[in-house]
Amino acid sequence: MRYPSVRYLSVIVCVLLAMSSIRGPVIAQTPAPAIVGTVLVSKRPVTNALGFVGRIEAMNKVEVRARVTGYLQAVLFKEGDKVAEGAPLFRIEREPFDAAVQQAKGNVLKAKGALANASLQRARAQELLARQTGTAAVRDVRVAEEQTALGDVAVAEAQLDGAMINLGYTQITSPIAGIISRTNVTKGNVVGPDSGVLTTIVSQDPTYVVFPVSQREFLRLENEKRKMAGDVLKVSLRFSDGSTYDHEGKINFVDVTVDKSTDTITVRAIVPNPDGMLIDGQLVQVTVEGGKPQEKVTVPESALLADQQGVYVFVVEDGKAQVRRLKLGGEIGGDSIVESGLTGGEQVIVEGVDRARPGGPVTASPVMPLTDRS
Repeated sequence: MRYPSVRYLSVIVCVLLAMSSIRGPVIAQTPAPAIVGTVLVSKRPVTNALGFVGRIEAMNKVEVRARVTGYLQAVLFKEGDKVAEGAPLFRIEREPFDAAVQQAKGNVLKAKGALANASLQRARAQELLARQTGTAAVRDVRVAEEQTALGDVAVAEAQLDGAMINLGYTQITSPIAGIISRTNVTKGNVVGPDSGVLTTIVSQDPTYVVFPVSQREFLRLENEKRKMAGDVLKVSLRFSDGSTYDHEGKINFVDVTVDKSTDTITVRAIVPNPDGMLIDGQLVQVTVEGGKPQEKVTVPESALLADQQGVYVFVVEDGKAQVRRLKLGGEIGGDSIVESGLTGGEQVIVEGVDRARPGGPVTASPVMPLTDRS
């Protein structure tokens, strides 16, 4: 068997090298710039604000209970409706209580009759003693009988008052104006003081928002209050879905003690609630504003990103996405207040943030800020 010569193999190698050189150098592919939506950030007047988590509390809350025992004849309200002060809520069978009132009236008449007789006997004994035909001992007995009869009248009249009060309790009325909850009992049941809560009524307008404040934040609040020269600190609310409540409130109470378990002070504000949007027990975001407005940069929340080093945004500079680390100082109207990191005039990426890379090419497409959209 004959093997290829060395000369023959060298020719083959030269041919292969020549073929590879024909293909030319490999050209690197440049990625296309990512298209992102940007907003031009600027300074605007911003009032110093502190944020807290608070809970709505009704100014008045009443648990309605039965004060006498009896058969429940009627439920006189619609669950969830507004009720006026003094409005009838439940009616308990009143016939047994009417009978008790009539009996008490009879006892009063009897006691008064006994008193009249005792008074006559005492007067007669007094007259006989004056004529020296009676004795002082008899007179003293008649005086004591008259006093006993007076006491019996007082007891009978008190029993009549109690019977009439119990009769009034058969009509259960609303002690306050507000929104009424569902009923826990229905017609036909026997109710009484041991039946528990029949229903609950909470006042609606105005209402309270209560929130705990750390000692450090409390000192900041006090500082803002001093700056306002006696004006009341304003409070604004946001719901869990991010929407802002239309009405502002005012702080009207600061607790006098610190909660040792949480090291916080309870602060309360009063807030108008004409439309009933605030519900007792509801959790809300509370912003306390104070002091004179200052010019500060604000940035939409959609632009914010976070990592282990903190909060940052992407800005567009020379067609590239650049990272800017931020220090935030609260919120206003859905935007975040920037304490440092932006000076105003930067194009901040708010849409397509996930497509931006540090130093990567981007094509900026200005968009309208959410706060300006109709």
